Amino acid sequence: MPAVRLGLRMRLALACAFLSASISILGVLMSMLVVDNSIEAALQFAPGQIIQITIPGHIEGQAEGTAVVNAVRKNAAETLLLRGLLISAFSALLGGGAGYIIAARALGPVAEVTAAARRIAAGAMLKERIALPGAHDELRDLADTFDAMLERLDRSFDAQRRFVANASHELRTPLSIMRTEVEVTLADPDASVPDLREMGAVVLDATERANNLVEALLVLAKVESQIDQGLDKVSEYDLADAVPLAVSAMASKAQAHDLTIEELTKPALLLGDPRLLEQLVANLVQNAVNHNIDGGMIWIELTTDSAMAVLTISNTGQVLDPDITEELFAPFRRAADRTRSEGTGLGLSIVNAIVMAHRGRVVARARAEGGLDVIVRIPLASAGELESD
Repeated sequence: MPAVRLGLRMRLALACAFLSASISILGVLMSMLVVDNSIEAALQFAPGQIIQITIPGHIEGQAEGTAVVNAVRKNAAETLLLRGLLISAFSALLGGGAGYIIAARALGPVAEVTAAARRIAAGAMLKERIALPGAHDELRDLADTFDAMLERLDRSFDAQRRFVANASHELRTPLSIMRTEVEVTLADPDASVPDLREMGAVVLDATERANNLVEALLVLAKVESQIDQGLDKVSEYDLADAVPLAVSAMASKAQAHDLTIEELTKPALLLGDPRLLEQLVANLVQNAVNHNIDGGMIWIELTTDSAMAVLTISNTGQVLDPDITEELFAPFRRAADRTRSEGTGLGLSIVNAIVMAHRGRVVARARAEGGLDVIVRIPLASAGELESD
């Protein structure tokens, strides 16, 4: 037979009843002790002394003094004990009832939190909030913390839904291109070998685009998981070593658009994942090249202060709205006037995740003359250690 588990209200009520009864019984025992001592001190007779006693409604008589005192003490103790037990029982009932009422009122917010959690678990929207009124006590703090948790979950699920929708849209584009090319070519009975080769080239390009998008999504998901769980690999790495690698990877494209890249770096020893740090710099350089103008400039500067490495990558380009620069770190978010279609739309999102995983900060600022400044600040190796799984 399973054990019966009482609810918290009933347990608090029983605790209050027990406490009230205990205090009452303690008071009775102390009263008995005081009365007994008072009687013993007030009525003192010599051993064997005979005294005259008068009991209302009875015949007067004589008795030994000590026997009379003992009888009085016994009668007082029995009377106090009987009445004390009755008072204790009444106190237990009163204390238990009061405890149950107080517990019911005090635990009301907990019941509201539980009900809200059950509604959400049953499929209710995360938009619901408890919004508990009243004084700022511990239960109000509990309800506010629960509301804050719901707010974070709501934002997280909204971001996830937007991410899935955007990813589906981005993947639909290359798939639509491939399907259209294949359908058009198959519908043409006179399609020649050059037509087939052209169709194959378009399909190959769309396939490459879809593959790059999927790989970028996997990288973003993996890096974001390390923000809270810690980096998978941690070692010392000089961020300055990543700059020439990134510039070399984009050299041919920069040359094709007549871009000039200026580098000003100094050693910046970090504690982190070398592969992710290299990708951080590569993504920023690639972004500066892709969203530039022909004959434009790219400036790469790496400095340090007392505790941080500061990487600044600036590029010329079209004039951007300063109000939307921070949105560029969201997945698939591009500035409206960035006309080139290179990239997956996840480059700066991956940059932001890598920086956060290394306990750093990244900001973007629109340049008044056109283009973008991206400033990354990551703690130096001497400033502390990062956790690794």
